[in-house]
Amino acid sequence: MTIMTIDKTDFKRHDSDCGSPEVQIASLTERITELNEHLKQHKHDNHSRRGLILMVGKRNRLLKYLLRTNREAYQATIKKLGLRK
Repeated sequence: MTIMTIDKTDFKRHDSDCGSPEVQIASLTERITELNEHLKQHKHDNHSRRGLILMVGKRNRLLKYLLRTNREAYQATIKKLGLRK
């Protein structure tokens, strides 16, 4: 089973950028997909499920912030990551 890895360099604003909302959203999306694959095999792992729910909530908050502050970056990020919004 192959997991799609996300190249976070596509989302950086400059070379040493690791904290912009776009990079954080990409990083969270990668971790969410990995954890989702883990939970498909381990259905009763409720501690990891809670972590997944928290990560999804944080990603949604970052997406709302990006939509409020920079609509073009929001659209580009959603399109690159293939998220439904």
